[in-house]
Amino acid sequence: MLLSFEKALRQHAGNQDYASIGLRSDVPTTLQINIGLQCNLACKHCHVESSPRRTKHDENLSQATADRVVDWLRLHHKTVQMLDLTGGSPEMNPNFQSLVRAASGLGMSVIDRCNPTIIVHQRGGQDYGWIPAFLAKHHVHVHASLPCYLPENVRRQRGVHAFDDSIEGLRKLNEVGYGIEASLPLTLVYNPTGPKLPPPAEALEDDYRRVLREQFDLSFTRLITITNMPIARWRDHLSRNDKLDQYEQLLADSFNSTTVEHLMCRHQIHIDSNGQVHDCDFNFAMGMIASIEHDRSRRYLWDFTPEELTGRRIATGSHCFGCTAGSGSGCGGSLVAENAT
Repeated sequence: MLLSFEKALRQHAGNQDYASIGLRSDVPTTLQINIGLQCNLACKHCHVESSPRRTKHDENLSQATADRVVDWLRLHHKTVQMLDLTGGSPEMNPNFQSLVRAASGLGMSVIDRCNPTIIVHQRGGQDYGWIPAFLAKHHVHVHASLPCYLPENVRRQRGVHAFDDSIEGLRKLNEVGYGIEASLPLTLVYNPTGPKLPPPAEALEDDYRRVLREQFDLSFTRLITITNMPIARWRDHLSRNDKLDQYEQLLADSFNSTTVEHLMCRHQIHIDSNGQVHDCDFNFAMGMIASIEHDRSRRYLWDFTPEELTGRRIATGSHCFGCTAGSGSGCGGSLVAENAT
């Protein structure tokens, strides 16, 4: 029987009294925005089920909402010092560039969670060749997804042209200095192609670096690994193949209490394209809106200050085992050293 995440916290609380206070957040230093669900791909592991068809107005950030977010950042960028843009393919949203300009103009660090195929992809006549030069101009930190250095694995997860387009997109990022110049970091993101935990990032990074250099003359700064969450499309895939129970049990059995202090939900706040506050992108995918005790009427970013978001009780569920399994997993990769399990 699968142990609940809340019970796992209580059993492995250590010096933290999770039994009485629950999992609590620290001061949020990062604002992550799921800017929209439109994407040029429809990957098997996608926990928000992005695709080219996700074009509804209420699923993609409007200019009015973008303006309210920028106003909030102007007030609070001394505390919330990083803007993390995800999707979908974030660059497909027409407000992507204005958000980047505003945040970088405030001196904030900016992350673009980029699907590199978008750089060489055209959708509805839209050309995205501007992406590398624009990101470089504003010194955006690029997290580029490349789930494997083996073409067949990428094609199986992302589509027949995904590997070749990814390589071409990474080449265009290299051409403007990403992964080569210290001021333009290029982080590659690996996620498993099957129902298993990711291997140690250090050894895998050596393999990526060797293959991409020898076969494609490509450079990158570092590799991070992220565990696939049993949510939405990936959950359906596991269920159809009778592997869901096995995978969820693997995540629960691999619970590592040392990861809890480093969970991304404890150090960031996440909003969807309408500005509603969530503890993380996974909770957003689960429809779990963050709340402050004794005041559940407020739900949008501009309803809060960072101080009011500090110490909130984080909503958890069985999917949270995906972030605490093994070396842990978050938007920044593994949470603890490989030997800290």
